Order: sequence, then structure tokens, then C-alpha cells
Amino acid sequence: MKTIHFFTTAFLLLMLSCQSQNEAKKIQNSDLITKSNTSALGKLFIIGGGKKSDALISELIALSNLKKENFMVILPMASEEPDSAVYYTAKQFIALGINPNKIKSFNFDINNQKKTQLDSLSKASLIYITGGDQNLFMQSVLNTKAYDAIHIAYQQGATIAGTSAGAAVMSQKMITGNEFKHPKYTGDFRAIEAENFEIKTGLGLLSNAIIDQHFIRRMRMNRLLSVALENPNQMAIGIDESTAIVVEGNSARVTGNSQVVIIHNNDKKSIHVKNGLLGSKDIKLEILLPGENFKL
Repeated sequence: MKTIHFFTTAFLLLMLSCQSQNEAKKIQNSDLITKSNTSALGKLFIIGGGKKSDALISELIALSNLKKENFMVILPMASEEPDSAVYYTAKQFIALGINPNKIKSFNFDINNQKKTQLDSLSKASLIYITGGDQNLFMQSVLNTKAYDAIHIAYQQGATIAGTSAGAAVMSQKMITGNEFKHPKYTGDFRAIEAENFEIKTGLGLLSNAIIDQHFIRRMRMNRLLSVALENPNQMAIGIDESTAIVVEGNSARVTGNSQVVIIHNNDKKSIHVKNGLLGSKDIKLEILLPGENFKL
């Protein structure tokens, strides 16, 4: 009986230790996210996907302060063809005057994160996240040192840019693109429904906003309305193609060729559900044009 009691006690102590370590890790990550959003010196350049004009990328280059001693890092982990994603991204930057020697790329996964690469990532002037599937990207970096390195770079003054899937990962609450009620993807968001759109953890560079991309071009209003209604006190931001928001501190500016749609839902009590459909009488909608500003 004493032997059984000993092993039971040891097992419980081990479980408590693992739980404490997991909780400590969660707290550490939470502190890192909070610090990134309250005291970061960096900027965010969040592109809604589609064609990225030379004017848009030139603005990103200027914002990123790519001086002689600085460099950029391309992260292609969202793409199923990472080499092609790096090639076409770098090609446009080079055509706009960036020295190829100042462009690095790291295709991280959870088991392949070298210290030298992580050091470079944390010291980059610009980190550019390509399009593809935001779930693939987060599977590669969540709870890893690469995730931490991105936050460190942002805190120290780097510009973090992303397009399409690279835009979706910016927020703490990330739209995955999956629907629970309509698992076969069609691109048609047919209803404003409760408990339909899947939300997972993103990079957390924006803690109080959720990003949707290709927004007007692909008619994603029903999706963003659903997400906004079910996530009160989160600013739901839909960015159209060839368009970006530039975030500095708690201010943002629209740039590019099209519009940004913002949905505010600040009252959880105003939301009601009937037969699986979402309703509300107290939401605010804004449509912003290039050059206009808003607060986060």
C-alpha cells in the first residue's frame, strides 16, 4: 500500500509540475503579446492580398527604413510552394532597388529553427509574411522561438508586413477560413450564423482587432459580421485587395487602391440568436478610403 501511495503521490506531483510549466508558458506568451501591443517601437503593414502595386511596396520599403546596414526577412511558411513565394516577393523588392544581399528568407517549422536564423529574424528591419494558408504559418511558429523572435523584432522597431494569409495571422484571434457548418469550402459565405466560423490563435501583434482579407473583392461581409457579433470588443477589420492598413501604436491609416471596412460590436448583450442565425441592433460599420485614419 505504501508503494502504491508513493507512486500516486509522485504522479500527482509530476502532473502539477507539468501544469505549472504550461501555465507559466501561457503567462509568458501573454506577457510577450501585451508588451508587443503596448510598448512596441515597430509598425505593421497589413495587406489585404491581391496585386501589390509598386507604389504600395515602395511605401513599405520607405516605412521599414531599409538603410545600408539593415535587411529584410521573408517568411513563406503559409505557402505550399515556399520557394516560389520567396522568389516572387524578392523579385518585386529587388526591382524597386533593394539589394538582393539584404534579403533573407527562412522557411521555419517547429523542428527546424536554427539559432543563427532566429537571431537574424529578431534583428530584421522588415519581416514579410507571404500569402497562402494562415493555418500552415501558425503551425510552424506558434509556441516556438520563431514566434518570440517576431515579437522581439516588433518591440525593437521592425516593420512586420503580411499579405493575404500573412494579414490574417496578425491578430490574436485569427480567422482560419474554415466553417463548422459548411466544411466544404466554396468561398460563398451564405449566412450570418452562430458558431460557424473557426477562430484560432494568431501572432497576436494586434490584440483587439481581427483581420479579414480579400474583403470586398471576395464579398466576405457575412463572415466578418458573424465574427464581429461573436467577438464583442474586438474591432473586425476587412481589408480589400491591393490595399493595406499601416499601424503605428494605436493608430492606423489606410493606403493603396481600395477600401477598408470596420465593424464595431461593443455590447455583448445586444447579440441574439434564433434558429442558429445571429442578430443585433447595436453595431457600427465604417468604410474607409485611402488616406483616412482610425484608432485601434
